[in-house]
Amino acid sequence: MSGEPTNSVTENREQAVEGERGALLTVLVMVLLGLAGIFAVS
Repeated sequence: MSGEPTNSVTENREQAVEGERGALLTVLVMVLLGLAGIFAVS
C-alpha cells in the first residue's frame, strides 16, 4: 500500500472534476450571454 498510486488516482479525479466544472461554467456563461443578448435586442 504505497501512497503514489492513490495520489495519482486522486489527482486524476480532481482534474476530471475541474474539467467538468469548467465545462459547466462555460455553458452557464454562454446561456447568460445569450439571454442578455435577447433582452438587449428586445
